[in-house]
Amino acid sequence: MANTSTPDIVYTKVDEAPELAAASLLPIVRRFAGAAGVSVDTRDISLAGRILAAFPDHLKDDQRIPDDLAELGRLVKTPGANVIKLPNISASVPQLVEAIRELQGQGYAIPDYPDAPATDAEKDARARYDAIKGSAVNPVLREGNSDRRAAAPVKRYAQNNPHRMGDWSPDSKTRVATMDKGDFYANETSATLPDATGAKIVLETPRGETTLKAGLDYPAGAVVDATYLSAQALDAFLEAEIERTKSEGILFSIHLKATMMKVSDPIIFGHAVRTFLAPVFEQYGDEMTSLGVQPSAGLEDLLDRVKDRPEILKAIDACMDDRPPMYMVDSGKGITNLHVPSDVIIDASMPALIASGGKGWGPDDAQHDAVCVIPDSTYAPVYDEAIKFFKEHGKFDPATAGTVQNVGLMAQKAEEYGSHPTTFEIPEAGTVKMVLDDGTVLHEHKVAPGDIWRSASANRAPIEDWVTLAIERQKATGYRAIFWLDQSRAHDAELIAILKPMLEDRGVADRFEIMAPREATRVSLETVTRGENTIAITGNVLRDYLTDLFPILELATSAKMLSIVKLMQGGGLFETGAGGSAPKHVDQLIAENHLRWDSLGEFCALGESFKFLAETHENKRARVLGEAAEVATQGILDNGRSPSRKAGQPDNRDSHYWFARYWAEALAAQSGDAALAEEFGPVAKALAEDEDKITSELAAAQGAPADIGGYYHPDPDKLSQVMRPSPTLNAIIG
Repeated sequence: MANTSTPDIVYTKVDEAPELAAASLLPIVRRFAGAAGVSVDTRDISLAGRILAAFPDHLKDDQRIPDDLAELGRLVKTPGANVIKLPNISASVPQLVEAIRELQGQGYAIPDYPDAPATDAEKDARARYDAIKGSAVNPVLREGNSDRRAAAPVKRYAQNNPHRMGDWSPDSKTRVATMDKGDFYANETSATLPDATGAKIVLETPRGETTLKAGLDYPAGAVVDATYLSAQALDAFLEAEIERTKSEGILFSIHLKATMMKVSDPIIFGHAVRTFLAPVFEQYGDEMTSLGVQPSAGLEDLLDRVKDRPEILKAIDACMDDRPPMYMVDSGKGITNLHVPSDVIIDASMPALIASGGKGWGPDDAQHDAVCVIPDSTYAPVYDEAIKFFKEHGKFDPATAGTVQNVGLMAQKAEEYGSHPTTFEIPEAGTVKMVLDDGTVLHEHKVAPGDIWRSASANRAPIEDWVTLAIERQKATGYRAIFWLDQSRAHDAELIAILKPMLEDRGVADRFEIMAPREATRVSLETVTRGENTIAITGNVLRDYLTDLFPILELATSAKMLSIVKLMQGGGLFETGAGGSAPKHVDQLIAENHLRWDSLGEFCALGESFKFLAETHENKRARVLGEAAEVATQGILDNGRSPSRKAGQPDNRDSHYWFARYWAEALAAQSGDAALAEEFGPVAKALAEDEDKITSELAAAQGAPADIGGYYHPDPDKLSQVMRPSPTLNAIIG
């Protein structure tokens, strides 16, 4: 059944720890918002929800749900959009398969994920599932560019309470390894289209022409790129790095983004698996293929498929013994870097390693130096330069460091993160061409079997909006502002040609610098080390990478970032940070009923969302709510009410009690709206008087395993019982 009305504020239903926390926080938000006449409702963009929405024809009437992602995709293109967007799963194939199995076990008759679709029904199912894989949500919702920064109270708290950083040694062997030829960077071509046009992508071979993609449309002014990564060069690079790492006696690791780059990076990951286990594939490749082994699915899937073949398992063990030790995801459970393509995500894994002094966990459950393999060299210099900087200067000091804010180009599926439909693994040697409607060949590359060819684009309107947002942010702060663009890179050169005249026309060219990512990394680290601030103005991928790297250095987490997407049609999208650690949080809740997820990002987003609503809907009471929410957020920080890591200590649910209490107290104390003060005075009084009872009830819930009815698709009633265990608090909130 479709949703019939749009609430004032949409709070997204997502996955894992953020969704568990919402079961506790949302009743509080609705109670407070309702007092100001503000409606708050959810829209389901969870992995399970998107799967069910894709297969209505397989479900009973009472099991069908609306396609909320499509609804939100329309909403964010309207002036009235006000969406609080929590982190959701960008599903790898193993995650997708797990979610499908869980839903099937709950009675939903959806089809299996077909590894090798043969029938029309299997091909149809595969097409629907492929639309759900990877980062299927963010490109739909991000109809604006990104303004991300540490909220002032969060930054102050981090400086006053600096987190532990790992020590760096100038003798550290940790390094970044990246390709010096044959990669996406080396082969990129780019052009700005003078007029709107259609296009197609074809592969020409001696056997004829195959259309890889037809029906492409680009508006005038779009920057359109094309490039490819050589499979032969990739394999040679990986083989050399494995041998070099072994000789150095350090850990081998590979860092990709198989979620956002859901076509290219799983293929690259598969090359790493195949190269690392090359002797096994040489001896047993045909047999493993017959068992359904796909290297891109990872070592965990491979081991499961060959579990009844002792000779293959023995060969794998022998190969692993002869290879360098592997960087581990979970050394206690034997989960390596190569087990699952989505387990090691570069924007989370590299900052964590850097913050740890360049150390990763090895198979011996101890920390060691590591080689960080980042095959494509487009953005690898950021991490390479950061590692070199800390080897020279020692560890980062959160107590004295300034901050790096970010203005990121991401609207309308900008750049590589919008390249999924135009990325192809080449089946045979030939030439790939992008041909415009008038017959002009815009791009062409000679390719070999197995090469990964892709095209990406950025439209002119988002580029201009991005530059305008950067100008506004620099004017508001006065900070040093740097466009992280490489004149030697084809795509970046096109952007520079657009933005330079804009800066000059607006009389602000002297306020901005343009630097390649390596140089910008060095300068930015030097700037914040002096206690000064800077704005990194970046494309879409670096927006993603830097808004994890610098927050993890400055704040210990990117989940506490203030992330505002100024939608191009006038609405607002308020993102609440990253969810990279969310799976471990869920495991802990299920094992011992303790949720250490920190909802600070949600608290910050709520304040901004209410204040934005006040502006767009002329709702003065919403502003009072938003300002009081900010006071409550400050109270959480000042009084140390964030969740603790260990069971038996205050957790996420306790922080929600304190947020509600501080929020009510702020509303009772404010003088801008007497009716709200009168309404929340008794609420604040009750929350304070019943503090001991409420915290005791919350504490009593911890320790034993918790049943939430599912990982990807929890049972709402069970989840509510687990996340709202205080009858006293529930009675006050309602």
